[in-house]
Amino acid sequence: MTHGTGPRPPAPPPSRPPASPVRRNRDADWNLWPVADYLAENYRRLHPCDIGVIRHHAAVYRRYAPGSLARTLELGAGPNLYPLMLAGAASRRIDALEPGAANVRYLRRQLDHGPDASWEPFYQLCRSLDPALPADCAEALRPVHVVRGTAADLVPGRYDLASMNFVAESVTEDPGEFAALCEAFVRAVRPGGRLLAAFMAGMPSYRIGTGPVWPACPVDEADLRAVFAPRTTGLRIVRLAKDPTLPEYGDTGFLLLTAERPGAPDSPPTPQG
Repeated sequence: MTHGTGPRPPAPPPSRPPASPVRRNRDADWNLWPVADYLAENYRRLHPCDIGVIRHHAAVYRRYAPGSLARTLELGAGPNLYPLMLAGAASRRIDALEPGAANVRYLRRQLDHGPDASWEPFYQLCRSLDPALPADCAEALRPVHVVRGTAADLVPGRYDLASMNFVAESVTEDPGEFAALCEAFVRAVRPGGRLLAAFMAGMPSYRIGTGPVWPACPVDEADLRAVFAPRTTGLRIVRLAKDPTLPEYGDTGFLLLTAERPGAPDSPPTPQG
């Protein structure tokens, strides 16, 4: 048998590993959220980024007379108490909407038995910025109702104010799902209602402690404007620098947002000043 002398066929291209599927909110088991590790990494002491977020949010709540907001929302509350503390003077009822069983247990324990001592510096800062808050942190948390559920359970127009902190960008790798979560957040407030949010900028999927990698969608200011500008008025976004005292999550800092849902309120709350 003789070997052919014609041109050889081209070599096949090198094989590439298959692309990882985009993970969405439903693909993570939020019941297993590592509460103890998350608190240890982020909230057992007051970080510079916490001070920045609290100052930003307190300036919004200070505008409202005590008890002038009938019902407010903390979407995806997690085990973070300071957004709930901040609403404790202005709001008569605070719904802490949370899907994860471990976070729900932690929140209910904090409300039933009093907050961990590590939250006291956070509360003292909140109260120094909003003197309308009661002297006792447990009293400030008294309006909080822990509600097991997701954004899909939100009733449009129910709230005077909705707050969301480090949620929509840290539960999915899908930009479309990120936008849908933000849209549900906007719809949750009545026309004229206030929106208040904090996002990790540029954060990829991340790990807490030595546990699994959780899905995240890196977002920047342009992404937030693309989602919120068509749906809100008075949109304002402030950037905080990356906090070197936190673990390395791959983020580039923080984006703090305020806006309102368009439309005239039926019965506006009474702002102060």
